[in-house]
Amino acid sequence: MSHRADALSVRRYGASHGSHTHEHFQILLGLDGVLELEVNGRGRRISAGDGAVIAPGDRHDFVAASIARCLVLDSNDTRWQYALGHPEPRALAPLARYLATACDSALPRARLLGPDLLLEAWTPPLVPQRPRRAIDWSALTAWVQARGHEPLQVDDLAACAHLSAAQFTTRCREERGMSPMAWVRELRLAEARRLRGQGLPVAEVARRTGYRSPSALTAAQRRLAGR
Repeated sequence: MSHRADALSVRRYGASHGSHTHEHFQILLGLDGVLELEVNGRGRRISAGDGAVIAPGDRHDFVAASIARCLVLDSNDTRWQYALGHPEPRALAPLARYLATACDSALPRARLLGPDLLLEAWTPPLVPQRPRRAIDWSALTAWVQARGHEPLQVDDLAACAHLSAAQFTTRCREERGMSPMAWVRELRLAEARRLRGQGLPVAEVARRTGYRSPSALTAAQRRLAGR
């Protein structure tokens, strides 16, 4: 898989174009207006000075009642995983506005250094690592499968693994190769295939695996098959 260079841009958002995913990190910093953001079913608002880090594989959607303007960084730098779960420092707002001006004015040096400056300003200082608690993925898989109809969130998985949400997200990416909610989706779709193989109706399979309708389950299966 090829990796493109990190890219800074200023984007304007209005009506939603539907949910989607990326294979890279996407970092948003609000400049003007209010952007409604939904990531893996959880919503938040991005106003001027606010920010968000969207991890690879996280399904998300944007909408703004009127035009919202954001500084956007598309990045393949895996160090952004350390920003997940950490709120953006308020000192980022002036830097974001400067980099937005650099994008609008085509200032090459600012745009080149901007991604590293944003990462340095956002991520907390690294501290010596203590021995990490092992995650029993087999037990956690059984726990998720026993709650197939429940709307699980990252906090639920993290609590079961006795980790913080940020720690669990990092460990899931390192050890499973995907975000926590992507991992849950794959488990539930695998269970759906098993239940369909036993001859259960699609509606019953959807109910048991946490999908709101048979069509939602079918759409999820098609997305997985088309990856």
